[in-house]
Amino acid sequence: MTSPELDLAAKRRHHDPMANPVDNILPQDDGSDRDCWQALRRGWGERCPHCGTGQIYGKYLKVNDLCPDCGTELFHQRADDAPPYFVMTITAHVVVGGILILERLYSPPTWVQLAIWLPALVILSLWLLPRVKGALIGYQWALRMHGFGDPSMDEPEPLPPSSPRDGSLTP
Repeated sequence: MTSPELDLAAKRRHHDPMANPVDNILPQDDGSDRDCWQALRRGWGERCPHCGTGQIYGKYLKVNDLCPDCGTELFHQRADDAPPYFVMTITAHVVVGGILILERLYSPPTWVQLAIWLPALVILSLWLLPRVKGALIGYQWALRMHGFGDPSMDEPEPLPPSSPRDGSLTP
């Protein structure tokens, strides 16, 4: 098991120095206040929550380890399953509301409803997902969650329960 400092040093060593100059890496927590709304807006725009100019993603949903412009560490993010749940909630409200309004006003055949709302659902979901994930990463950065602030202030993650070696299911 490695310490967080060694793990961070390893990530910096293995990172492409041409894409993200290590010389520009800023201290992770300088103690200044972080504007939560600004970080959310920058994340929504798929930009670094710290500088607002660097790309947060290297690919569609692959978060860069470091910001290409300011060097802010982004690998701490823990978006996990939250963005898909938020996107499902938003798209469900939009699509179901649209279906009900269209049905009430014009009562089109089912195939027309499907032809309109299935592509709308897919397009809206694919458009929203990186933006919602970016906003969530910006929110985590603004609140100094999961290593975006002082690592000594983060609570350690609990270890999983150990399984019995003898194969019995009783504790």
